[in-house]
Amino acid sequence: MTCLPYGRQTIDEDDIAAVAAALRAPQLTCGPLVARFEAALAAWLGAPCATVCASGTAALHLTYAALGIGEGDEIITTPITFSATAAAAYYVGATVRIADVDPRTGNLAPASADMAELSALARRHGLRIVEDACHALGASYRGVRVGAGDSDAVVFSFHPVKHITTGEGGAVIVRDPDVKHRLERLRQHGIERDHARIAAPAGPWVYEVQELGWNYRLSDIACALGLAQLAKLDRFVAERRRLAAHYRAEIARVFGDGVAAPVELADRESAYHLFAVAIDFARLGTTRARAMARLAAAGIATQVHYIPLLHHPLHARRCPGERARPRPGVDHYYARTLSLPLYPALTPADATRVVEELRRVLGESP
Repeated sequence: MTCLPYGRQTIDEDDIAAVAAALRAPQLTCGPLVARFEAALAAWLGAPCATVCASGTAALHLTYAALGIGEGDEIITTPITFSATAAAAYYVGATVRIADVDPRTGNLAPASADMAELSALARRHGLRIVEDACHALGASYRGVRVGAGDSDAVVFSFHPVKHITTGEGGAVIVRDPDVKHRLERLRQHGIERDHARIAAPAGPWVYEVQELGWNYRLSDIACALGLAQLAKLDRFVAERRRLAAHYRAEIARVFGDGVAAPVELADRESAYHLFAVAIDFARLGTTRARAMARLAAAGIATQVHYIPLLHHPLHARRCPGERARPRPGVDHYYARTLSLPLYPALTPADATRVVEELRRVLGESP
């Protein structure tokens, strides 16, 4: 029986060859492949520039710091997210406020919030918009690729289960050249090498550590893999969308009420990092834990994206004032969500097997 993970990287021989070539090059880090990957990523997105770094978490931390977010500031975010979205705000001393979500999509609702409404709200109040787009490389909103819009910053991740991988890695897209310069300085210990920005350069060797930064560089080895993967991103996204369509058709064929495919809205196109179905476990007479265990026994791994932030002890401690406020959208979404296997190497037959096993599991007696 073939075991199906919920997500995995797709590594081909050309990826291996690209990494091997990078290992033979004179520079393993701070070399030419970093700038090449940044330029290629920006061009693919239709964005003005890109800054790559060590991880999606590092990208969030750098972004908050480069935008000047710090003590006395607040970020507003969704609770249906990975810990790093909020944790990176703690790194810079900011406070986290937690909104509710649309119960169908799991996204911020502007009564809690769609991008167009969020952007308008931010402009009215002088707020910054940072898109945590770590699941959205290849997605589009109102005909524009995520990353090419007018938000203050957009953050991507290249973790192995994402659309492309650099092993670990991340990127920040910004439009302001001064913010980009600060991102580059912060990712390398706060070091300034541009002599036009140094008070009294005494020679070509001189650099200044102008502020507290971090070692958040991405190596040339990782960027070599990123370049090889980026060349296949169109294919990867197309395969994910085909699999999502197949899942959708199979779910409609097999299930009536009780199991719903992810909501698709007319003005956007998902890149389907995940395929998170909504299951009314109580109505079907089972629990999510029981269903996941029985699917695992059949060789099918599933996952829950995500445990709401305030369910974690860290975030409950850091956001004590947020805990009492009701969030009915979060409660509804979290109780029902389950991510099924989805990655480019999955086949339509695999997806059919997943749906059939899900039907069997949900139909079994407790």
